[in-house]
Amino acid sequence: MRIFGKGRHRPSASWRQATDRAFTLIGDGRYEDAGALLTRAADLEPWLSESWFNLALLHKFRHDWEQARAAGLRAVALLDRETGAPDWWNVGIAATALQDWPLARRAWQAYGLRVPGGATDSGEPVGMDLGSAAVRLSPEGEAEVVWGRRLDPARIEVLSIPLPSSGRRWGEVVLHDGVPHGERTTTSGHAYPVFDEIELWAPSPVPTWVVLLEAATEADRDALEQLAADAGFAAEDWSSSVRLLCRMCSESRMPSDEGDGEHLDPHDHSEPGHPGPLGHRTDGQLWVPERECGVAAPAALVRGLLDGWVADSPDSRDWRDLEEVC
Repeated sequence: MRIFGKGRHRPSASWRQATDRAFTLIGDGRYEDAGALLTRAADLEPWLSESWFNLALLHKFRHDWEQARAAGLRAVALLDRETGAPDWWNVGIAATALQDWPLARRAWQAYGLRVPGGATDSGEPVGMDLGSAAVRLSPEGEAEVVWGRRLDPARIEVLSIPLPSSGRRWGEVVLHDGVPHGERTTTSGHAYPVFDEIELWAPSPVPTWVVLLEAATEADRDALEQLAADAGFAAEDWSSSVRLLCRMCSESRMPSDEGDGEHLDPHDHSEPGHPGPLGHRTDGQLWVPERECGVAAPAALVRGLLDGWVADSPDSRDWRDLEEVC
């Protein structure tokens, strides 16, 4: 095969050495040094799509979306196959970060995804219907896996209430990477990918609160979550929804509901007195009335929401120590 008059050939030893060294530097976080080597590799082999794919990947790691888009477009121009190349996925991520919707649509279609004809006034594609997924917030820091709704192949709207340590809020939209790191399965047998967050794409104006509940039964707890959902916001019982996992467990195939019920979860690294299904157990009693709950609601609404919940069953419900945490 010939591209622009140049014959396809194996990359030179100098190209391979520069590229291998660059990815070692990337692993060490030395992006500037890696960039110099990958630029040199592209100068050595400008006819290789891999040269520009690697540069696009580096710029993605640096969140330099203009450069990622430019290098990605050079990579796809040199491809020798029609659809499915990861080069197009990286172009799609960069275009989404830049809100370059015509290019994003073209990239997802070239990758082989169906993009419906609907779009917003800005051109943003809508209705891709990719379902639910999990996203790992702050993957290089105090990582936390939360649930969300996939808006398109590169964005997830967060539907869980993240812990304050993540710096993220319910309702935010995060840009995520294309390769999943782990899965979460349900008792029905469905498996959901866990994507790593790249950066915050759209912030949420809704603050996160933590409150201590006295809920005599699970039904009392469920009533608050439903009340918040009916108001268009969210409440989440962190006492039962939070599990502390090591990195290896988090990035593996994990049941999403392990730790509930009577069976202990061997992957739950929480301890008594700390968040997590195991941390809130007592001998012979699975339900503890005192619950630590996250609430995502405006300041003008949150107290009224909690008071209304108590008023519906004052003998079995109470709350205290409300604090805005994010």
